[in-house]
Amino acid sequence: MRPAAEAFVPLSDDAVRAVSGPHSRHAALIEDAFKVMMETPGGGVRLRGDNKGRETARRAVDLIARRVETGAGVDESDVRAAISAARSGDAPAQGSALPLGRRGVIAPKTAAQARYLEALASCELVFGTGPAGTGKTFIAVAYGASLLMRGEVDRLVVTRPAVEAGERLGFLPGDLNEKVDPYLAPIWEALSDIMGGEALRRRRERGEIEVAPIAFMRGRTFNHAFIIVDEAQNTSRMQMKMALTRIGEGARMAVNGDPSQVDLPNPHDSGLSHAISILEGVKGVGVNRFEASDVVRHPMVERIVKAYDADAAQRAPKAPAGR
Repeated sequence: MRPAAEAFVPLSDDAVRAVSGPHSRHAALIEDAFKVMMETPGGGVRLRGDNKGRETARRAVDLIARRVETGAGVDESDVRAAISAARSGDAPAQGSALPLGRRGVIAPKTAAQARYLEALASCELVFGTGPAGTGKTFIAVAYGASLLMRGEVDRLVVTRPAVEAGERLGFLPGDLNEKVDPYLAPIWEALSDIMGGEALRRRRERGEIEVAPIAFMRGRTFNHAFIIVDEAQNTSRMQMKMALTRIGEGARMAVNGDPSQVDLPNPHDSGLSHAISILEGVKGVGVNRFEASDVVRHPMVERIVKAYDADAAQRAPKAPAGR
């Protein structure tokens, strides 16, 4: 039997370490995805396998190396994103990396995240919609934190519906922050990861990072602020209109949500889909839609999302046949 052909990809030492990964976990993902063997003899990686496997594996390796060149870290989700892009032939994620605190540089993992970053940089109001695990919230938080840390805004304001079907904050013990913090855990986790816990605490104490539940935003105007409306699919139409009109001078806003996970008693009252339907195309408004293929969490999340999407499509009422 003829031995498998091989190809050598020259890489920097940093790129070789990123492609190999801790305990060679990244290399194992690439080998399993493209049915190749990977070795790191020094100065690069050697790929053995059939022509198609080698070429697609090489594309994935190149994408990982490009990410390293930006100064961004590489974890398993980045490797899976590179594998997906190499398989599909999609253009690699391109966008401005964000130099941030202890995380160093944050760069988009997927083309959809890159488009979202571009929209955040060019539009005053940006909607990000799509399934869980696509990085909508993290990218918005990272971008807002970068503006705050560079002094381009005075405050980072985060808001979301506090409960699934109405904001019954009075039933919860504690002051306003203690009532709302459990519902904003993903935001605080992302900010702590990006900025570090101590820096986050200091900025919260100075009022530079503010919790503003939807119910408490009425009547306020946020100037020179970056505002994040998270879980926006669970705002009513009136709540969404009220939140959007809080934008003041020098302010920007990101509105994120998953239209397929509306928890309101009447899903048709969701303010997210309604706002997009009337604002898409308005000057200064950007809309970025994420798909199941953009999921960067555990690969099981993408499979779960696709299964639910297929079930929803199957259950959708069929249009009557034409006469």
